[in-house]
Amino acid sequence: MLSKAQIKYIQSLQHKKNRQKSSQYVAEGDKIVQELLQAGMPVKGVFATVEWLEQHQALLNNLPAGAVVAVESTVLKQLSSLTTPNRAMALLDMPAPVDPMPDPGSVVLALEAIQDPGNMGTLIRIADWFGISRIICSPDCVDVYNPKTIQATMGSMVRVRIAEYDIPELLRKTTLPSYAATLHGKNIADFPVIKEGIILIGNEGRGLTEEVTALATHQITIPRLGGAESLNAAVAAGIICGRLLI
Repeated sequence: MLSKAQIKYIQSLQHKKNRQKSSQYVAEGDKIVQELLQAGMPVKGVFATVEWLEQHQALLNNLPAGAVVAVESTVLKQLSSLTTPNRAMALLDMPAPVDPMPDPGSVVLALEAIQDPGNMGTLIRIADWFGISRIICSPDCVDVYNPKTIQATMGSMVRVRIAEYDIPELLRKTTLPSYAATLHGKNIADFPVIKEGIILIGNEGRGLTEEVTALATHQITIPRLGGAESLNAAVAAGIICGRLLI
């Protein structure tokens, strides 16, 4: 059973300042908690219904005594930041900072000023789908440990490392080619499959800044056949990865 103080603490982690202060975050969802446990992530606590705990007992054996707590669905609803709470949630330590500089021979996503948690989670999931193991986020991106972001990753958070770094500075320092998604670049169909590079995706409304676009090695565009003004940032990233990486 969770104490009132524990409930209050877990609820506080819905806010970025409290996550940063404690260096902990919460992940919600049956599948996500399973993947976190299977991947050996630094899970400090699991709070779930009795039925869920019984179904996944084998995954919980390595956790310390007191780290697994059975709770009623009404308590999970109290703890959850989601409209429809799940049967399980986990408390985790944030991982150590990741080196933002991409390795030679690798492909990374670099995100500038992504604001929507759902978009960020989907971008992490897209990176995982295409085997991209590192994402660099500008400091003004939405917090990747936002509960809605974690939920939208559908478990991909365990396989993708996230670094925070100034994107113009990254482009000045790296020797890898970079590909800026713009409305007025070169048709992505004209590019061969890439083995290394930085794929740059900008803010949902404004796109990439002029500075980042100018620093990029290539400016690329998804040809528009209809009348839509623009594409969702995550949708654009998926199409670009599908063309440049396969």
